[in-house]
Amino acid sequence: MLKYDVIVVGAGGAGMMAALYASKDKNLRVACLSKIFPTRSHTGAAQGGINAAMGYRDATDSPEKHFRDTVKGSDFLADQDAVEYFTANMPAIISELDYYGVPFSRDPNGRIAQRPFGGASSPRTCYSADKTGHVILHALYEQCLKNNVEFLDEWFLLSLVVADETFHGLVAMNIKTGEIHPFLAKAVVIATGGFGRIYWNRTTNAINMTGDGTAACFNAGIPLKDPEFVQFHPTGLASTGILLSEACRGEGGYLINREGERFMKRYAPEKMELAPRDLVSRSIEMEIKAGRGFGQGLEAYVLMDLRHLGKEKIMERLPQVRELAMDFEGVDLIEEPVPIRPSCHYMMGGIHVSDYATLATPVEGIHAAGECACVSIHGANRLGGNSVADVVLFGKYAGIGARESAKKRPFGLETLVIKEAKKWESKFATMRNKTSGIRLVDIRNKMAEVMWNYVGIFRHEQEMRVALETIDQLLNDYEHAYIGDPALRYNTAFVHYVEIGNLLTLAKAVVLGAINRKESRGSHARADYPQRDDENFLKHTLIYKRGDRYELKYLPVKITKYPPEERKY
Repeated sequence: MLKYDVIVVGAGGAGMMAALYASKDKNLRVACLSKIFPTRSHTGAAQGGINAAMGYRDATDSPEKHFRDTVKGSDFLADQDAVEYFTANMPAIISELDYYGVPFSRDPNGRIAQRPFGGASSPRTCYSADKTGHVILHALYEQCLKNNVEFLDEWFLLSLVVADETFHGLVAMNIKTGEIHPFLAKAVVIATGGFGRIYWNRTTNAINMTGDGTAACFNAGIPLKDPEFVQFHPTGLASTGILLSEACRGEGGYLINREGERFMKRYAPEKMELAPRDLVSRSIEMEIKAGRGFGQGLEAYVLMDLRHLGKEKIMERLPQVRELAMDFEGVDLIEEPVPIRPSCHYMMGGIHVSDYATLATPVEGIHAAGECACVSIHGANRLGGNSVADVVLFGKYAGIGARESAKKRPFGLETLVIKEAKKWESKFATMRNKTSGIRLVDIRNKMAEVMWNYVGIFRHEQEMRVALETIDQLLNDYEHAYIGDPALRYNTAFVHYVEIGNLLTLAKAVVLGAINRKESRGSHARADYPQRDDENFLKHTLIYKRGDRYELKYLPVKITKYPPEERKY
């Protein structure tokens, strides 16, 4: 039986920061379990930067301004006590990352450079060219190795063991050997990222972003908070959905329609391309619907033009963006504009965190941080640069919270964890021996199709009802799926089978939350309810899973300083 005081599941920015801080108590044994090699985690795809009111480029910037921008960007659905805690502590986090050796870009005075991002009233996004997440991951990995964190690479979380609202441990598969192991742990931090792959064919998310930890918590009785809020990034590459950083707009890029017009003047005359992501994404789709885009249907797009920035600036600040445009779109953006269209990017909702200072969930001993969690500081729409900030700051406090949980909690019951592991061993054997059934890829593609068509940037109840019916049918089909791979070792077909089950489980929660929120707020834009409705929906959605049954409840939003007002940019 494997036993750790603290297990961190996920090795992105949140997971490694949590592991680092849990391991600062040398009396605790800390493991970090990851589906892939740690420095390949999805934080590495974060390009543009990390927000903190350092005041280097604009001396008038402050944590208070960052606080207000974040609340406004959230369309007033963020919990303001948590946002204030977040913005007040971010400058110290940047200094800490600098100390760990993160190679931030520098201004002419040698201070950390900052650039403008959408929805921000000052240029406060610290960056390392357009590879910010990548360099943070590597620095944190080095610090974790130094602190003797035990990394379990290519291990896959299958389920959490919770009985009578008490956490006992977890079950995971060693992908390399095919062995399924029970783990005892006093505390766990779930940091497994988002689940944008519910829109499989059009998302900026990596292939492995399948909500494994989120689904495990949901199945263990922890509610999902605000799952209906899905962010669509304005500038995904047209043909693949791969992300082109918000740094493109931050550095001065233009959005152009087929008439050569900078169309954002129609939707955000003051901020133009630097309006928040929800507004810019809807504006692009409105241009396409009005016939001012290029191409037709799913192939339609508008252009992002960076040529006026010049080769030197592009090569200094956006080298990776240029490479992505050349490799995946065949366009050198030094020479010509690049086709772009919104792409699913980020989940504002996730595992319900009930204490932002410890990242505790309603089940003692289970903590959650990063995109998989909903604290909530992003509300209905996240600002660019607040995601990497979220993962490192709340990853730190999740690690501290789990450390304290481990000190006061005993190990759970071995019998329960072993029993859960045997269930998974039986399921693995069944799926390996199955020789016919419904093809998993057909289920996955149908899920992605209905989610994009009916629960995408624009939503309507009639269409979402169709999506709900389809997801229910796919959940039934999933019971008859087969994987077509009898292998024991490296059976990635079985891993994918579990991943698709997780995505279907979470997709249903997204649809239910969206149907029941009869208003438009932030990223949730309903054609049948086009106005924000503070009287009835200034509240968080909570969705519980009881067996196969989903239950909806609501939770008040915490408003401390900034009462809701109309958002104008």
